[in-house]
Parts: sequence; C-alpha cells; structure tokens
Amino acid sequence: MRAHPLRRVALKKSDFHFDLPPELIAQAPLAERSASRLLLLDAAARRFEDRRFTDLVELLRPGDLLVFNDTRVLPARLFGHKRSGGAVEILIERVTGAHEVRAQLGVSKKPKPGGRIILQDGSEISVLGRKGEFFLLRFETPEPLEKLLLRLGCMPLPPYITRAADRTDDERYQTVFAREAGAVAAPTAGLHFDETLLQVLHERGVDFGYVTLHVGAGTFQPVRAEHLEDHTMHREWLNVGAELVEKIRRTRERGGRVVAVGTTVVRALESSLRDGEVAPFAGETQIFIFPGYHITSVDALVTNFHLPESTLLMLVSAFAGRELILDAYRHAIEQRYRFFSYGDAMLILPPS
Repeated sequence: MRAHPLRRVALKKSDFHFDLPPELIAQAPLAERSASRLLLLDAAARRFEDRRFTDLVELLRPGDLLVFNDTRVLPARLFGHKRSGGAVEILIERVTGAHEVRAQLGVSKKPKPGGRIILQDGSEISVLGRKGEFFLLRFETPEPLEKLLLRLGCMPLPPYITRAADRTDDERYQTVFAREAGAVAAPTAGLHFDETLLQVLHERGVDFGYVTLHVGAGTFQPVRAEHLEDHTMHREWLNVGAELVEKIRRTRERGGRVVAVGTTVVRALESSLRDGEVAPFAGETQIFIFPGYHITSVDALVTNFHLPESTLLMLVSAFAGRELILDAYRHAIEQRYRFFSYGDAMLILPPS
C-alpha cells in the first residue's frame, strides 16, 4: 500500500449528510445505457446545467482523454447450506487467491473454522477462519473460481437495490468495456457508455485509456468514525499501466484534459502518483480522499450520485468543494434525478 499524506481538516461524516427520498433510488437500469440524465457542475462558475448523458459529445473536446476502469464484476453472490442443513448466503468481498476469498455470510449461526458449506451443485467450501465481519473461505474444487461463479453465482447488486438480481443484471451491471475479472461491485459511472456513444466520442477525437481497480464490497461499508481522520479505508487491488501513463503525458502536453470516468479511476490514479506525476503501479490501495486532499491526476470527473456520508461523496467533495457538491445534490433531488448505481450521472469540472 502506498502512503498518501492528507492535510488535516476538522470534518465529520455528518457534514456529508443529505436527505434523499427513497423513490429516487434507481432500482433498475433504463432501457438504454446512454439515456441517463447528466448534471453538469461547473465549479469555477458555480453553476449547474441539466443535460443528457449523450451531451458528453459536445462537452468533451478533441484531444481529451477519457480514463475508464476495465474491471469485470464477478457474479459474487452464492447460495448453499451448512452440513447441518442451515441455509447460507455468501457474498464475496474480495478474491484473495486462486480458490480463496474473503466473504460475508448470511446465516443464522456463524460457522466455525473447519466447517463446510455445500453449494447447489454439491461443491464444497471450507471455512478457514474469520477476520472481523468477514470469513476466509476456500473452494474445494479444481474448477477455476471464475468459471464456478459464472455457473452458480448471481450478480451482487448493492444493498440499496431491494429486488433480486435477474438475467438483465448480468449484462447491465457490467460495463461494455469490462475485461479484467475481479470486482464484486461495478464501477458505475461507466455503465452509461454504450458502443454507439463510444464510437461517436472516438470520431470526435476523444481518446480512451484504462486502469483496473477491482472494486470490493467494502465500497458499501458505512463510515463508522464520526471524525473522518479516524476512518480506515478498505483495501482494493489496482493496476495503472505504462501505456496509460504515456497517454496521460501526451494528453497534457497537447493541452487536453484527463477525464476520469468514476471515483475508482481517481483512486487508482492518485494511488499511482510519484513525485506529483502518474507512474506505472500495480498493487493495493487504501487511499482515503476527502476535502483537504488536492486531486491532481485528473482534470474532470464523470460520476454517479453517491450515498449520504459515504467515502465516495467525500471524494467528489474534495474535487469540487463540499458545499457546492451538496448544493448540486439538492438541485438533483429537486429535479428528480435518479440516484446511485443504476441512476443518473454528473460531469464535474473543478474550480481550477
């Protein structure tokens, strides 16, 4: 893990609270990916514009670089039972080895180390131990883990989506450019892009680059510490490659903007900084970005609307200012935008 010093700011998680009508939480995707609304937030001018997501074609300029997270979501929710017969729901938080995972278990009586869980097809899982709220599990099968999950697993929809996942989610809770399997939650800002929009952006002269950051279920964990400086972030694995680093260098040299698609891209790029410049980096990050941290790796941000008091809301507040972000959220609520993973999006242009 790379260390990232933060300027201390006396902020509390309650400083990032807002009231959201439950009916604005999107429970399903729109019929078309790019049909979402887009709130343009120009922080320098302190103004909002209600747009359509396809307006990115005119809001971005030739020579800009869109950076996507190409992680692929695993169908990480499984169902089985203990040998004693009790039902078990498994939500993988993170893949830790070829056949080993860290997971949350929904079960009436927590299994002890050495216990076994039987899946629907008879495959067995050994309980290796427990660390806090997570269990360490090993799949006792020669079958590759990804293949088993594709066969038996369900898409791990976020907890604020109250319906069960269906086959539609197999496609729609996955970006069209997903290729590196390992996430258990989607990089949701990328869900708005379809092949047609990508082609139009490419023809306009917008370049594309990719990082990989395997989003873990820890992204949904609440901030429990009242003072932000006391919060410990979950760990996630990322890779920023040399090809992207070179694209960023060339983009900046020709006066183009580096536009992150999602907070995971910001976290990946900020974690790869060396001497103020993005550099190739593969490894874990535990970076926590909140106001007081100066983001330098990107010039604009495409992002969804985030949960109250969440680390993602704190990150976008570091980018554009807490009060302005909360004003934008109030505007979005008044205008009935759709929130969270399957919801609408923002394009944030920072103060400078």
